[in-house]
Amino acid sequence: MAIDAATINQQPIFSNLEDERQHRKERLAAAFRVFAKLGYEEGVMGHISARDPIKTDHYWTNPFGLSFGLIKTSDLVLMGPEGKIASGHGLVHPGGIQLHLPILRDNPHIQSAAHTHSIYGRTWSAFGRLLDPLTAEAAVFHNRHVIYDSFAHGEGDNLAQVVGNNKAVLLKNHGILSLGKTVDETAYWFISFEKASQGQLLAEAAGKPLLIGEKDAEAIAARTGEQFGWLNFQPYYQAIVREQPDLLN
Repeated sequence: MAIDAATINQQPIFSNLEDERQHRKERLAAAFRVFAKLGYEEGVMGHISARDPIKTDHYWTNPFGLSFGLIKTSDLVLMGPEGKIASGHGLVHPGGIQLHLPILRDNPHIQSAAHTHSIYGRTWSAFGRLLDPLTAEAAVFHNRHVIYDSFAHGEGDNLAQVVGNNKAVLLKNHGILSLGKTVDETAYWFISFEKASQGQLLAEAAGKPLLIGEKDAEAIAARTGEQFGWLNFQPYYQAIVREQPDLLN
């Protein structure tokens, strides 16, 4: 899968919605495989969603109990606006429905959301603090993420009202929720936030780190938007499709 210098920075344009639907499903299946490879799977916990481009009040997600590392495009389940399966087989995690359905329903600009119990994100979430702008990578989330106590306020309608234009929500004592206008963007924000959480924990253990200044941190966050997130997932996608082409089945 060669990189075309003329198009690497361009998101695909579709001639019909059926092709766009297939593309989203393939990216969603690939995101699950990448998450599995990175160790984000914790038993049957975790889910990623992608809004359907045809039935826009529906979304695609993973069937309950199937390993992220085995998910294929054909395994994905289409969920309807009432929280019922509209297409596909198996069950869907009830907690996933409670989380994704209100977010996608109440935030039309969001096309995808991801939540798993990754180790560094869930550990950092126990501190109840935002990430510090320790590095340029962490500064991507400066003023672009919030903390939410899902134990106190639930994961349904209340959570849907606080996501706003943030790249991520840190669910206190729970883990990371990432958001995006593409599956690619959502997946990359999750990966990047997990790494930033790891870096924060290491820095906290080592001493008192120096932070990037407010002006520079805000500038970094402002220029690393949707396109940045989408682009940075492309190497992950290229590698996982080369290694595990069955995911496209």
